[in-house]
Amino acid sequence: MSVTEGTVPLRGHRTWYRVVGARRPTGQVPLLVVNGGPGCAHDYLDDLAALPEETGRPVVFYDQIGCGRSDHPDDPSLWTLETFVAELAAVRETLGLDPVHLLGHSWGGQLALEHALARPRGLMSLVLASPVASAPAYQAETRRLKESLPTGVREVLDRHEAAGTTGDPEYQEAALAFYGRFLCRLEPWPPHLVRSFTGMNRDVYETLWGGVEWNLTGSLADWDVTARLGELDLPVLVTSGRHDVATPALVGAVVAALPRATWTLFENSSHMASAEEPERYRRAVGTFLADVEAAESGARAAA
Repeated sequence: MSVTEGTVPLRGHRTWYRVVGARRPTGQVPLLVVNGGPGCAHDYLDDLAALPEETGRPVVFYDQIGCGRSDHPDDPSLWTLETFVAELAAVRETLGLDPVHLLGHSWGGQLALEHALARPRGLMSLVLASPVASAPAYQAETRRLKESLPTGVREVLDRHEAAGTTGDPEYQEAALAFYGRFLCRLEPWPPHLVRSFTGMNRDVYETLWGGVEWNLTGSLADWDVTARLGELDLPVLVTSGRHDVATPALVGAVVAALPRATWTLFENSSHMASAEEPERYRRAVGTFLADVEAAESGARAAA
C-alpha cells in the first residue's frame, strides 16, 4: 500500500500530512480525516488506515499545528478556532482534495462543521464521529456523566477542583475513571491511542477547551452551531458509541437537526468507536461513502 508524507505551509509553519493509498483520476474520492483533541496527534484514528486496502479509497491524515509531527510553534496567538479551520482548508487546497469526503472526530467534527458551513467547493459528504455541535450542551452532559461515577471518585475530583490542585496525581488517577468509561473502554488502551494522549499539547487543549471535559473554561466554552445545522444540505453519516462522552441524547439532537443524516450507534463503544469496534466502523464508513458516490453517479447519468 502506497504511503506519501509531506507538509503544508501554514502561517510560517508546517502541517504534516500522510496519504495512505494511491490517488487515481478515475478512482474513489479521498477521505480526509480530522482528528479530535484539541491538542492531539491523529494516531488514535490509525485504524482507518486499513480502508485503502479494504476498499481502494485513499485516506488522508494530518497532525494539527502544535501537535504530533507538525511544527510546535511557541505562539499562543495561534490557538484559535480560526487557525485550525484555515489549516483544514489549506490541507485541502495544497493536496488538491476536490472532491473530497470529510471525517471529523469529536473536536475534529467541530472543525468539519465550521468548514462545511462555509460552503466550500467539492465537499461530497461528512462523517461526524461522536460530534459536538454545542459546547454548553456537551458540558451539561459530561457533568451528568461525572455524577454517575462512584462516590469515592467524585469526592476526589470535587476536592481537588475546589482546591485548584487538578495537577495532583490523585486527581489525574480519579479522572481516568471517567475516561475509562466514556472515552475508551478497551483495557489496556491500544498503543496508538496512548501515543495521541500522552503526547497531547496541553496549551492547545486548555486554551480552546479547558482543564477537563466537564469544566469548559477555554475560548470555545460558548461555541454552538446547532441553529445552523439545517444549512448542511449534503449526505452526513453520524457515528457514536452507546457509552460515549458524546452521549446518545447529545448526538441524537445533532442528527435531528441535519437534513440528510443517518446515524450508526456502536453498542460496544464509547468515544473511540473506530478503535473499539474497528472492523465494523470501517465497514459502516466505507459503505456510506460508496453509497454517496453511487448516488452522485446516478444523478449525473440521469441529468
